Amino acid sequence: MIPMLDLALQYGALKADLDRAIAGVLESGQFINGPNVRAFETEVAAYLGVTHAVALNSGTDALHLALRALGIGPGDEVITTPFTFVATTEAIGLVGATAVFADIDPRTYALDPLEIERLITPRTKALIPVHLYGAPADMERILAIARQHGIAVVEDCAQSIGARAGGHQTGTLGEIGCFSFFPSKNLGAYGDGGMLVTNSERIAARARALRTHGGAVKYRHEELGVNSRLDEIQAAILRVKLPHLETWNLQRRAIAQRYSDQLRDLPAVQVPYDRPGSLPVYHQYTIRTEQRDSLQRMLSDVGIQTMVYYPTPLHLQPVNAHLNYRPGSLPQAERAAAEVLSLPIFPELGVRDQERVIAAIAMACQATADV
Repeated sequence: MIPMLDLALQYGALKADLDRAIAGVLESGQFINGPNVRAFETEVAAYLGVTHAVALNSGTDALHLALRALGIGPGDEVITTPFTFVATTEAIGLVGATAVFADIDPRTYALDPLEIERLITPRTKALIPVHLYGAPADMERILAIARQHGIAVVEDCAQSIGARAGGHQTGTLGEIGCFSFFPSKNLGAYGDGGMLVTNSERIAARARALRTHGGAVKYRHEELGVNSRLDEIQAAILRVKLPHLETWNLQRRAIAQRYSDQLRDLPAVQVPYDRPGSLPVYHQYTIRTEQRDSLQRMLSDVGIQTMVYYPTPLHLQPVNAHLNYRPGSLPQAERAAAEVLSLPIFPELGVRDQERVIAAIAMACQATADV
């Protein structure tokens, strides 16, 4: 079986350093907001080129606390994409705001700026573009719209750490960037983890207070907060991995290039679109085909794992039924959900296995064409 991801290979390569880092935490007896958390915040801020990085329990909490830090709540609207993981709108709902869905660009699967503009109302307080699959959204146009209307931009960078748009790191373009360190991410912990980054002292201070039960001073609580602290062991693990991130992202790009070079001439397959001026990190390598389900079955039959991210758009999820969207209301997102298929991609994926995937797709497409 060729898996979507093999974390054991990464662990094997870093075993000595990871084991030493974990043992160091255990020996220190400091497990909450210890020196590794503080150092990791400093290192990520330096890597991204931002002033403040606030380590949190998850990427979901990063989005949630970002909206809290901006003062967004009941009566406010937040425009975002329907084609992403539920955490994006979960955060909007948790602060009592209303998610408003804009359709996607069918080439990039990210928010279509033309769709954003027509949805803005006096209640619109923020935009949340998602850098899906590790490819930057069209931030130049999104930021221009936000500036014109005085709206905050919160970047959902759960899949895009290390990606660049116009030479800038994703997460550094809007008011706030939100990252996930879920184990499968390009920079993954061995449990949950997340981070909020910003150049605003005020936003960073509010996020730090909110993550610790709503208080900046111990045993003094100014508002209702949450318990959202990155575990010291996870911070130590992530510190070991961070220096390897650029190399891993380069390896992902090389795999993506090989896939695209050999798949783009297949008439039934659409390979990822690389927006000019952007540098994706290929958290997922996602093709598109009208024969998605049959192709997925054929690949499974020959031992190749694939995944569909995401089979049901958020506007059609039961949790968002109260928003009263109907099938057909966001056609680009709905069509993408029926046609996208993500292929195995991780830094350690060997050339032989890459070629097996490519050959299997070509054979499956030929078999479908012959029917």
